[in-house]
Amino acid sequence: MPLTCAERCANFEERRDKALELFANKGFGQVSMRELASHLGLTAGSLYHHFPSKQHLLFDLIEELFEELLATLAPPAKGRSPAQRLSAVIGAHWALHAERPLQFRLAERDLCCLSDAQQARIAALRCDYETGLLRLIAPEAALPAASLAATAHVIASLLNSLPGWLQQSPLPQAQRLTLMESMLLGAIERSLPSGRISSAA
Repeated sequence: MPLTCAERCANFEERRDKALELFANKGFGQVSMRELASHLGLTAGSLYHHFPSKQHLLFDLIEELFEELLATLAPPAKGRSPAQRLSAVIGAHWALHAERPLQFRLAERDLCCLSDAQQARIAALRCDYETGLLRLIAPEAALPAASLAATAHVIASLLNSLPGWLQQSPLPQAQRLTLMESMLLGAIERSLPSGRISSAA
C-alpha cells in the first residue's frame, strides 16, 4: 500500500534529522552525497528525489533555526518590564538551544558552505532577529546606527552561545539561567546608553 501523507512526512522528518546529525558530527564539507544517501538508507540516485542537493538541505536546517529564533521574540505580554522581557527571551533561547543544539552547531560552523544567495538570506534573517531583539530588550538604547547594529550582533551572539557553554556546568539550571541573565544585563547596560535594564522583580 502507498504511504499516507502523514507517513511520508514522518519519513522525511526522520531522514532530515539523520542528515542533521551526520552534518553536525562530521562537518558538512566532510560528508559526500554517497555517504549521506547510505546514512539515510537511500541510494545515491534516489536521494535527489527527497532533497534537491546536500547544500539545499544545509540551508533548510539553518534557515529553520533563524526562523525559530525570530519566533522567540514574540510580542511580550502588556505591562512587562524590560528586565522581565529579557528573562522571557533568555528562557526561550535556553529551551531552543536544548531542543536544537545540532542546528546551532551547524549555523556557527558551516554557514560558509552555503551559496552567496543562501548566505544573503540567512544574513537578512539574522539582521531581522538582531534588530527585533534589541527593540524588545532595550527599546530606548541610543547609539549611532552602525554601533547599534554591532552591539546587537554581539548581544545576539552571547545569547546564542551562552546556553551551550552553561549547559555543561554542574550548577543547577536555575543558577545557570541567573548567571546567563547577569552576563547579558552587564553587556547591555555597559554597551547601550539609555539602555539600562533594572533587575526583574
